[in-house]
Order: sequence, then structure tokens, then C-alpha cells
Amino acid sequence: MRLCHVSEEENIEIFHPRIPDRNDLDKTVGLVWAIDEQRLPNFLTPRDCPRVTYHIGKNTSESDKDRFFTSSTVNHVVVIEHDWFDRMRNTTLYLYEFDPSDFELQDEIAGYYVAKTAQMPIAKYKIDDLFAELTARNIEIRITDNLWKIADEVRSSTLNWSLCRMGNAKLR
Repeated sequence: MRLCHVSEEENIEIFHPRIPDRNDLDKTVGLVWAIDEQRLPNFLTPRDCPRVTYHIGKNTSESDKDRFFTSSTVNHVVVIEHDWFDRMRNTTLYLYEFDPSDFELQDEIAGYYVAKTAQMPIAKYKIDDLFAELTARNIEIRITDNLWKIADEVRSSTLNWSLCRMGNAKLR
């Protein structure tokens, strides 16, 4: 299993545990966050880019596969707003890979893993072309004027989904 942290920062040498912002997590324990390779495409956008991502899970219905995917060879979609196209085209990301031995699964659907100790990356990869990277991973990329309709639709589907940075999305 490969675990990575995605950043726009080029030279992170050590990842120190940080107290989570989420209210559903223990705020007395600092964590280092990583994402598994299957859900990595959810983070191959600029950090603050609002996005709706979804993929086929073990409970996804055939009707939702037909409804939400344009091809039977694709099982993961990333949707961004038009306003983020140029920023996405001009952003460089760095993938910091970790030794997974100190990490434990925090959220199976999201692919989040956490470690409670400082982590040093075992490798770093630079991604200059986010669209090319998503395409190479066979991810369908959609660009829309507003994310809220698709967000509402996937939330009520049988898909595995993630809504990221929606506070930066256009208003409904």
C-alpha cells in the first residue's frame, strides 16, 4: 500500500502531528494525515479548489453507475468549477510518500490514514500538469459553472463521494 500527503509546498522535510480541525476527532491528539493511492485523485487539485469527487464503491448500484459515469472504463470522477480551470492548469503539486507502517486507517471511504508520530517522507514526486496526471490515472474530469447540483446528487446516491473545500464554491 502506498500512502501520500499532497502539498503545494516543495520542501517539507518532516511532517509533525497537528491537532485536527474536525469536531468529530479528538482534539487532544495530533495527527499526520495521508491518503491512499486509490483516493489520491481527490487531492490532485489546488489545495483550496472546491471539488466534488466520487467513485464506485462496493455498494454502488448499477443505476448510479449508469447515471454518474460516461464510460464503463472509468470509476472515479473529479468535478471542479470553471473559475478554477486556470489555477488548476498552473498549479504544481508535490506528493510526499510515507512508509505506511506507522499509519492506521481513519476513514475507509475517504482513504484517510493517520499517524500520531512525526513522519519523514521516503520519496517526493512533482506533478506539473494536474490534468495530465488525472487523465493518466483514468479519472474523468468534469468542469462546471457550479458544484452544488452535482454535490446534492452524489450525496443522495450509492456512490462513495467527497466534497472538498465547498466553502470556496460559488453560491447556489
